[in-house]
Amino acid sequence: MPNEIEIKLPLAGAAEGRKLLGGAGFRVSRRRVLESNTLFDTSQRLLGCEGCMLRIRQAGRHAVLTFKGPTTIGKHKSREELEVEFSDAPKLAAMLARLHFRPTLLYEKYRTEYRRQGESGMATLDEVPFGAFIELEGAPRWIDRTARRLGFQESSYITDSYYGLYVAHCRAHRKTPGDMTFRRHA
Repeated sequence: MPNEIEIKLPLAGAAEGRKLLGGAGFRVSRRRVLESNTLFDTSQRLLGCEGCMLRIRQAGRHAVLTFKGPTTIGKHKSREELEVEFSDAPKLAAMLARLHFRPTLLYEKYRTEYRRQGESGMATLDEVPFGAFIELEGAPRWIDRTARRLGFQESSYITDSYYGLYVAHCRAHRKTPGDMTFRRHA
């Protein structure tokens, strides 16, 4: 099964990310788009208890259903990832409800995808309600080489999820975590 291997790198802001990626020869391969993500689980949270995730991601007219398996964390985050594209997010959500899955979390991010010609890895500039990050996804050697090219050391690698980072951010600012949306944190 295909594995997703990735890290996140912290930024002072999105402008810094655009400058770093452009300076390292990356070009936009998919323009900035708002992604709305809804996680689903059973009422007993069977997927979450197993370290798994089921998500519907909608970005404009593009929608993807994703299953992610348990995470293996080392220097990089790795987990099984299965995805399928579809055209009707509300109908798929209704189907999941009929299968006893219910929405458990809504989170948003603005994402711009970048690539370097001739390389198989992908960099994304992710803007979330509490900050900005570069995410590098690809082979471990490509990730390490690219992070160095962007000026980051291994000590900067983040393997936590955006929601995990959001919960930590809320604790640090004495806020109650909930859905991670721009409207909620405007």
